[in-house]
Amino acid sequence: MMNSNNTNALGIIFPNAYDELVPELTSERLMASIPFAGRYRMIDFVLSSMANCGIDNITVLVRENYFSLLDHLGSGREWDLSRKNGGLNIFPPFAQKNMGVYTGRVGMLASIMGFLRSQKEKYVIMSDTNIAFNFDFQKLLDTHIASEADVTIAYTKEELPASFMKAEELNKGKYFTLDLEGDRVKKIHINSQEKGLQNFSMNIYVFEREHLIKLINEAFMGGSVYLERDILIPQLDTLRIHAYEYKEYAARIGSLKGYFDQNMRLLDNDNLDALFGKSSIYTKIRDDNPTRYVNGASAKNVMVADGCVIEGEIENCILFRGVKIGKGAKVKNAILMQDTVIKEGVNAEYVITDKKVTISQNKELKGTDTFPVFVAKKQVV
Repeated sequence: MMNSNNTNALGIIFPNAYDELVPELTSERLMASIPFAGRYRMIDFVLSSMANCGIDNITVLVRENYFSLLDHLGSGREWDLSRKNGGLNIFPPFAQKNMGVYTGRVGMLASIMGFLRSQKEKYVIMSDTNIAFNFDFQKLLDTHIASEADVTIAYTKEELPASFMKAEELNKGKYFTLDLEGDRVKKIHINSQEKGLQNFSMNIYVFEREHLIKLINEAFMGGSVYLERDILIPQLDTLRIHAYEYKEYAARIGSLKGYFDQNMRLLDNDNLDALFGKSSIYTKIRDDNPTRYVNGASAKNVMVADGCVIEGEIENCILFRGVKIGKGAKVKNAILMQDTVIKEGVNAEYVITDKKVTISQNKELKGTDTFPVFVAKKQVV
């Protein structure tokens, strides 16, 4: 059940961050809209986590490719964010003569300065959408308040994924690691290539709203672009920057292979329970019939959403809503997005299909565990 107590914080979500790392999935959508875990989108995890903690004033700052996201979010009713005051606000890029489509967080936040000034909440919590988690934002906020920090950054202790370290341009796929002294951030590294366990920033930040407005105003007037590079790093000695270690389950998406692996991890019940067991994750409702398994069908270690019809064999698969598997078809180690149709006699392994893909009769489609085959939206193979 959602927390009915209002938290004294407003949420700001950046749904386009890291689009560049999964170009296959973001040509027509943004990171926030990427389907995940059978029936969800990536934004559902941060939105639900915020709503579950009583954050009922949430702003989504979109940059491009946001039509599928608008369709998914609607009025915010599924997250109990359809309300007169606060609720869900979606800001597209402002079409001012002097402002192009902004790149960094500084420009994006500067573009909603009037909105930020008019809000009543004392704190701001910011997050990207490239990590699926069930995050207790209230605990993060309590820690921030208790530490009397100017900024709190959430991080995980993990090895850096190869996909981040290989990001071609420095300003694309920019990521941050932290050097800590106790809980205080002493240094922030940009695009570190260090091996071994790192304090890997989740790009989740807590600020006092008034302080954030002041910092952004100063930075924007000085031509700054990036929150981390242009505000936090130059002021490490003057700002009290506190680090908050997140120790729960987190699925970070940084490449198509990473997307495949993080979905597949959820076929392990322990991981599934770690992500979904603590609080509800909400998503847009689509009324469908229950999945039908026709005589002779076989399913082993699968996650299947509603509205599917299974006539063939599936193993180690994640099926989104409305997928159809034909008679005699064998599908193994695959992620099939909404309304994919696998015709009779198909043999498919290590495959990711986007929405409304059709694999025609008796075709063989095989990737490998290190290189899954991807079929783009509405393609017929």
